[in-house]
Amino acid sequence: MSGERLFDVRVVALREEAPGVVSCELQSTSGELPSCPPGAHVDVHLPNGLVRQYSVASATADSYQVAVKRKPASRGGSAFMTDSLRIGSLLRIGAPRDNFPLVAANGRTVLIAGGIGITALLPMARLLAARGLDWTLHYAVRAPEDAAFKRALQDLGDRIRLHASSTAGCRLSIEDIVMQQPAGTHFYCCGPASMLDAFLAATTSLPPEQVHFERFGAEPTAGGQEFVVRLARSGQVLPVAADQTIVDALLAAGVDAPYSCQQGICGSCEVKVLQGSPDHRDDVLTEAEKASNKTMMICCSRACSPELVLDL
Repeated sequence: MSGERLFDVRVVALREEAPGVVSCELQSTSGELPSCPPGAHVDVHLPNGLVRQYSVASATADSYQVAVKRKPASRGGSAFMTDSLRIGSLLRIGAPRDNFPLVAANGRTVLIAGGIGITALLPMARLLAARGLDWTLHYAVRAPEDAAFKRALQDLGDRIRLHASSTAGCRLSIEDIVMQQPAGTHFYCCGPASMLDAFLAATTSLPPEQVHFERFGAEPTAGGQEFVVRLARSGQVLPVAADQTIVDALLAAGVDAPYSCQQGICGSCEVKVLQGSPDHRDDVLTEAEKASNKTMMICCSRACSPELVLDL
């Protein structure tokens, strides 16, 4: 994770937004923080050595609000954020990464959130409302009490559609929503894998530039063949096993490789590809960027060719 600028922040507010979901306001200890666009996320560096990525639900000149859902099988990230943080706790965060940008468009915008995915879409809704644009936010939860940021959603008025699967007649149908929109509508979705799969199936006939989404994690690394990575700057040649990431192979060989989330969602491990054909498994690069094979995310992507030459 070399080269990343970090900012010292203090926890100034904690709030239970829904069962198992806690929002955390992080205020700079030394002044202003970088501007944070809607849909961006930040790396949060925890005292236990872990680094986790969280979408920014709201931002001011000197503070960011993130939200965390407690995971039963937490490896220490969500458990620490929801159970161990206290008012006054000190953390370090990276600058915002905008891998899920809100495209400037004067037509209709439809936002579709599932569970904790509301964190990324809530600031988009606020900006669209502030600009007086045509938009709607559909929010899918298991039960009404599971909806996070209820107060903020109420403030946005009747453009919010809550879909509770436990309530008869309220289940979300992404296909129906897409079919009901006029031509030129931009669609945004953030939620669990099943929702993203349904979203991509429902929007498959639309122009790619109108379809925007963010996953919680990339495809698994396993399931490929062993290949070789050649480092152009040092001349090192390293084998990458079928169940190993390029980052892991580099770190095992003592190479200082850039990385953060190790899930293909943050973009910090992007490296130039000089030769070879990557097997892209990230959710950062666009389809056009993946087709160009100029760069790749080495924390999750693999190789279609026997060898990759990287600008490292």
